[in-house]
Amino acid sequence: MARGEKPPKSKPDSPEADPAPQVGRIAARLFTLIGGLRGAGVHARLWISLILTLGGKVLAVFSPLVLADGVNLLARGDGRGMFSLFVGLIGLWAALRFVSTAGPQLRDAIFQPISEEAQRRAGTRVFAHVHALSVRFHSSKRTGAVYRTIERGVRAIDFLLRFLAFNIGPTLIELVLAAGVLTWKYGPLFALIAAGTVVVYAWLTFGITEWRLQYRRVMNEKDTEAAGRAVDSLLNFETVKSFSAEARETERFDSALASYARAAVRSNSSLALLNIGQTLIMNLGLAAMVAAAGWLVAGGDLRFGPGDITAVMLIMLNLYAPLNILGFAYREIKQSSIDMEKMFILLDEKPDVADAPNAPALGAPRGEVAFEHVGFAHEGRDLGLHDVSFVAPAGKTTAVVGPSGAGKSTVLKLLYRFYDPAGGRVTIDGQDIKSVTQASLREHLGLVPQDVVLFNDTIRYNIAYGRPDASQMEIERAAARAQLLHFIEALPQGWETRVGERGLKLSGGEKQRVGIARVILKDPKILILDEATSSLDSRTEAEVQAALEEASKGRTTIVVAHRLSTIASADQIVVLKDGAIAERGTHAALIERDGEYAELWRRQAEEPLMAAE
Repeated sequence: MARGEKPPKSKPDSPEADPAPQVGRIAARLFTLIGGLRGAGVHARLWISLILTLGGKVLAVFSPLVLADGVNLLARGDGRGMFSLFVGLIGLWAALRFVSTAGPQLRDAIFQPISEEAQRRAGTRVFAHVHALSVRFHSSKRTGAVYRTIERGVRAIDFLLRFLAFNIGPTLIELVLAAGVLTWKYGPLFALIAAGTVVVYAWLTFGITEWRLQYRRVMNEKDTEAAGRAVDSLLNFETVKSFSAEARETERFDSALASYARAAVRSNSSLALLNIGQTLIMNLGLAAMVAAAGWLVAGGDLRFGPGDITAVMLIMLNLYAPLNILGFAYREIKQSSIDMEKMFILLDEKPDVADAPNAPALGAPRGEVAFEHVGFAHEGRDLGLHDVSFVAPAGKTTAVVGPSGAGKSTVLKLLYRFYDPAGGRVTIDGQDIKSVTQASLREHLGLVPQDVVLFNDTIRYNIAYGRPDASQMEIERAAARAQLLHFIEALPQGWETRVGERGLKLSGGEKQRVGIARVILKDPKILILDEATSSLDSRTEAEVQAALEEASKGRTTIVVAHRLSTIASADQIVVLKDGAIAERGTHAALIERDGEYAELWRRQAEEPLMAAE
């Protein structure tokens, strides 16, 4: 089951507070989510679908009367002429039954584009909302569990739409018509039998369905848990293999599937109990209806003939069809609402970082970045940033260094607005980045992270991701500056080479250079390098470092580095320790000061000597 940082608060209409999902509330939210389907074509399809549905219901109720007249006519008449009339009535009855059955099939074909459009809109909105959620949300969720929640919720939309529009109302209309026809044609006794059967059937169906929902909810949770474990394991297959943990992961997945299987068995067993009860009630109602008709025929009631017994039986059988649909619809609507609950919980999730109302876009900046008394701590940690203040001048290179856990990467995440500071502010050219849109802010930032993660697509797609409209010549130029062009052209499939899941078909250095080429192509005003050359060998690192230095000319460059030799030429070095600025200055000034930076420098200088010994 997907795990968040905090358990969702129980609301009056939430599944935790109310064991029975609020179907009406979910239906209202569904139509709001879809956003209204408009257009002449949509309205025409809806009206035609409704007319076909209602027409089919009316014909299903009245067609048995045509058969009854034919059978009675044959029973009272004589000669082949009467048989010919009987055959004609039989043909009319068959035609009416065909139309009543074919109408819903035609309706489904007409309504299908509307259903698909509704699913597309809902799925897109949920997907966009999940992407808009903060880094804090994504770092605490299982990717597989989140995707499974969206998938099940969107899949339930088609069913819910069809049954709300074409089954609930029309089925009730058919029940009323059947009761009216029975009363008008054969007397209130038959309507009473039909009504009693419907009431008992509905009572049993609704009662057992409510009881079964607990098993369906548990089944969904176990299904989500199994999906989450599977995706986690497959995404980290290298770790699994390196620890020879294939059997262990298979056992964990099997355990999750076993839990799902137990929940599914309970759910399906309870469904079998419901179906047996429904079948019993239906057959008892049918037997009572036929027995009542036979009793009246035996008593000499002139309203009844052999055909009327047939008609009563067919009307009752036709009545069972919508009854079956009604029971099935109720079950599935309730169960579909359970499938959609988690999706709506995702939609209710509020991003920790959001644009201010009517926030303007960040204009073309000069690129001066300033941290003003910034404080921040990750959830569950005491250490963070404490009163951090520094200025990264426009067009200059500022390096941020320090031991592990000092807060270097946090500085970059705050600049990207992946998080908002708890205190102080971050500005670009004096403008608080919280006051501008996130999209416009990130448009002017270019990041090469320590671990470049690529899409399972071509090398061209991954390099052009930062600027999809770039020409092939521009892409090649960026690849050349990242020391990558010769490697790409030497590949059998060249630019169409797929890099594999998360870029695993490439080496660490090759992935790093793809990330560098991507940022060079984006041509941002502010360049951010987070250990950008950490995966490269010494020779390639020197070549790429030269390319990065060239790319950083005229731009504000902020570098987080562990290897201090790569930032010795920086215009300014900010040294962090325990989340606070320990010192700052140029490389030469910091070495001369013989403080924290000088100590880090000496340690790194000693590492090759220790390795050689």
